[in-house]
Amino acid sequence: MTNQSASDPGADPRPEPAHPNRRMFGRIAYGVIAVAAIGTATTYSVKAASAKGDLSSNLTLIAPAGAGGGWDGFARETQQAMRVNNLANNSQVVNIPGAGGTIGLGKFSTMGGQADTILATGTAMVGGIALNKSPVGFDDTTLLARVAEDYDVLIAAADSPYNTVDDVVSKWKKDPEGFVWTGGSAGSVDHLTIAQLALLAGIPASGITYIPKSGGGEAIQTLLSGTTDFASCGFNEVSDQIEAGRVKALGVAAPKRIAGFDDVPTMTEQGYKVTLTNWRGFLGAPGINEDQTGQLVDILKQTRDSAEWADALDRNKWTDVWLTGDEFAEFIKEDTSRIEKLLKELGL
Repeated sequence: MTNQSASDPGADPRPEPAHPNRRMFGRIAYGVIAVAAIGTATTYSVKAASAKGDLSSNLTLIAPAGAGGGWDGFARETQQAMRVNNLANNSQVVNIPGAGGTIGLGKFSTMGGQADTILATGTAMVGGIALNKSPVGFDDTTLLARVAEDYDVLIAAADSPYNTVDDVVSKWKKDPEGFVWTGGSAGSVDHLTIAQLALLAGIPASGITYIPKSGGGEAIQTLLSGTTDFASCGFNEVSDQIEAGRVKALGVAAPKRIAGFDDVPTMTEQGYKVTLTNWRGFLGAPGINEDQTGQLVDILKQTRDSAEWADALDRNKWTDVWLTGDEFAEFIKEDTSRIEKLLKELGL
């Protein structure tokens, strides 16, 4: 989180890292891995407007994941809303996948002062930094805004004998390793949601039998084939399958029921306050000044306030959770602490 002083906007008040050699090696390695991807995109960028300080004329959005993933969808929905509202006419999305978003983060940390590029971030990156022992983190960027979040839902096959979270927990307590769970990658929001449920139920999270999959589609296939018993997935990934009756939703990890799915209870109202959310937002490059930071936050704010973004929230079952400044910094600090504890409970 880059914070320049008003008297010296170029100053860097951060203390020297404890292991400068490891951090420097990590930054160089990340830069080499991702330079081709970002270089290709910026070849076609119009830099003249940015040089004059108008960031709305040219903006690159980095999605630190592959095409079709959650971050990719978030970045492209943002790009579309920006274009329709003439907020960033030359906006483009670049994918730099790998290691829970930390490959993209590592490359981004080498782009000091490049205000015309922003990086999508979120819960998965918080976990990726901890899980992969990343040599770079949020302190190597400029925080811009938390924008939206979505929630996981616990699902089972349509013919499963389990109908509520309590049904699951009652049997799970008797045989902690008896159920096979599935969801996204190890240490993902899906995995952490299951861990939080286990801990609330008094079940050791380290004993969870978990089969990681690339997404909701694969997870559903394992349920239907009987390979797994339950899955935790992003609601927007499996809402159509719930609606079609292919799988049943036992509980959603949200503060209130999801609009359009009023018959799906929250885990909280069933007595298990699972509060982990999959939030998404954007980071600015390290070393950008206050004016540039303000411009970027303003572009994102106008995007968030648009009718097109409201439609994106509705279609993707996302919730608006706009947050900037010191409050955003404090949120990341708290989220990092919570996720690191859950990863430790999982033995990761």
